[in-house]
Formats: sequence, C-alpha cells, structure tokens
Amino acid sequence: MAIVCKSANEIEKMRRSGHIVRQLLDHLKAMVAPGVTTMDLERAAEAKIKELGAKPAFKGYYDYPCVLCTSVNEEIVHGIPSEKRVLNEGDIVSIDCGVVLDGYYGDAAITVPVGNGLKPEIKKLLDVTEASLYRGIEQARIGNSVGDVGAAVQQHVEAAGFSVVREFVGHGIGTRLHEEPQVPNYGARGHGARLREGMVLAIEPMVNFGKPETRVLGDKWTAVTADGSFSAHFEHCVAVTKDGPVILTQ
Repeated sequence: MAIVCKSANEIEKMRRSGHIVRQLLDHLKAMVAPGVTTMDLERAAEAKIKELGAKPAFKGYYDYPCVLCTSVNEEIVHGIPSEKRVLNEGDIVSIDCGVVLDGYYGDAAITVPVGNGLKPEIKKLLDVTEASLYRGIEQARIGNSVGDVGAAVQQHVEAAGFSVVREFVGHGIGTRLHEEPQVPNYGARGHGARLREGMVLAIEPMVNFGKPETRVLGDKWTAVTADGSFSAHFEHCVAVTKDGPVILTQ
C-alpha cells in the first residue's frame, strides 16, 4: 500500500475531524473520577460524537464493539469499555478515540489520572510519555525519516528508565484510519520511510513502567503489560508541512 500525501484542502478537513476528537477527549477527561465506569465514558463519547456531527471510527472496525478504547493501569491499548470496570482513586485510564468527518479521520489518545492519589512515579510515567510524544512530533519534518520519529521517542523514554512497547505502533492516517507508513516508537535515525510534504501521521507512544513485553487478553483486544506494570499512551495526528510539523488534534 502506497503512502498517500494530502493536499492543503485535505489537511484542513483532517484538522476539522481532529478538532472533534480533541473536544471529545477534553469532555471525557473532565468526567474521569473515582466511581465512574469505563462504560460511562463510552456512553458520553457516543452521544458527544453524534452531537458534533461526526461518526465513530473504532466501532465496527474489525468488529470492535465500542467507540472508545479505555485502557486502565496495566492495560496498554484496546481496552473495551465495561459497566464492570469502575475507576478507583490512584488508577490511570488511557482514553483513545477516533472519528470520521466528511470522509477524513482523526485519532488521538490521552492518559488521565483518577482522583488525586497518583503515586509520584506513575505521574512521572505520564509526564515522560506525553513529553516523548512531542519529541517524536518535533521530528515530523520533510526529509526526516520514520526512524527519526521513533528514535526521539525511544531515547526520551529509556533515559527516564521506562520502556517502549514494540508490538503496537503509530500509523499514517487520512481517508482510512490506518494507512502507510507504520510509525514505531523506537528505531534508528535515518531509517525507514522518508517524510514528505502532505504526509499525516498518528504518532502514539505507548510506554510501560516496567518491561516492554505485552500480551493480549482472552477478549482478543485488550493488550496488557506482561509484568503487570502500569502503561501510559498519548497520541496526536500530525501533518508534515513545509513549515514543519502541524498538530491536527489539538
């Protein structure tokens, strides 16, 4: 599958879908509190997407059942919202959401602390993961490579003593949720696909407190850390432009 570069008009459409994702995540972040279930977040997201005139990107994608992925604590990505999953003080929850508007996709994720009882080392995990996202975004420039993005993320994460997930990666995005190229959160500078004007990348570090190994639960979706340590996830869609990287989901 070839890499698709977008026109300025297409990037503007993606900015609109990205803006809806950001409104949605802001809305959900404000709801996160002890006693809230991940299904409460799901219902709120479904209503908000409808209200904003978009369609959910995840629901029905490879038969995924929900509009959100809600991954709690040791869950890395693709956690399925549930009435049974109650958020507790000191938990963290990654909220990943995508929408499609006028045929163009937006996709972003945040990890949110539940209540005020977060351990300092877990707050550091969130801060480092989010900062590593911006290190990766900074490399999304014409003439750089996918490896430059991944290396920047990996270097920041590992310098802080955390580990980068290998099995799940970022991706191109546009008229499909997942396009070429894949965007790993690790790699060597100068390696991989060259970045060209008009490419749009979903850059999404997934960072484990402990070791990088993962496993997928029996629901065939939820990926967790093999060692049971906490994991954080942040994501933006970023356009590669002649003026440098432009974040479409903020």
